[in-house]
Amino acid sequence: MRSLKNIFNSRSKDKGEFFTALTKILNFKPKTLKHYKTAFTHRSMNIKNSKGHIVNYERLEFLGDAMLSAVIAHYLYTEVPSGDEGYLTKMRSKVVSREHLNELGKDLGLIKLVKSKIPKGQFGDNIHGNLFEALVGAIYLDKGYAACEKFIENRIIGPYIDIEKLEGKVISYKSLLIEWCQKEKKHFDYNVYEDTGNSDVKHFSVKLSLDHKVVAKARATSKKKAEEKASKRAYFAFQKEISKATIL
Repeated sequence: MRSLKNIFNSRSKDKGEFFTALTKILNFKPKTLKHYKTAFTHRSMNIKNSKGHIVNYERLEFLGDAMLSAVIAHYLYTEVPSGDEGYLTKMRSKVVSREHLNELGKDLGLIKLVKSKIPKGQFGDNIHGNLFEALVGAIYLDKGYAACEKFIENRIIGPYIDIEKLEGKVISYKSLLIEWCQKEKKHFDYNVYEDTGNSDVKHFSVKLSLDHKVVAKARATSKKKAEEKASKRAYFAFQKEISKATIL
């Protein structure tokens, strides 16, 4: 089993390139590089430290998620003094949604820095958001809360947060549709089945029924994505009725 030090420092040139690329992303020079090396180490590398503990970005991902939630919660608490707990929770969920974090990770090109035995083309979209969270966790360990907060402000709050736009943003069409169905006492059913077709990649199809009538169909690479896709189509088909119910 290889060590983390050997993976990243097998050549001094690699170390220099990693440091340079990282500094451009952070807009500051990292102090303790090992945290960032861990943040870009995929579990497929099968690395353990001197104490026998597994080393990859997943623990930092957990830490970064907590830091993001704390900083965004503080921002919303300050900026929206009229917002109650439910409103603030929903708004924070929109900011730190998986879709949004994936976009951030892509924009920063974080996947270019990953050390993995799996070809990067085989990763799903969530790798981008996972890396972003791990990076935030590494910043916290390296520089502390203030630096972590500043990075989040510069990378998320400043460029992306618009309170009015966020209020109207839907983060889950499925949740929205189910909420409407429950309020209006409509029966709903997601009939999901495997539908590989001619593709080598496994796909799933879904038929969404309301009151026993199929109202939308969709196909995607996971059950969750297929259900969300069908829900979005159903939402736009019943948008007027849903808007009248003032669910948003």
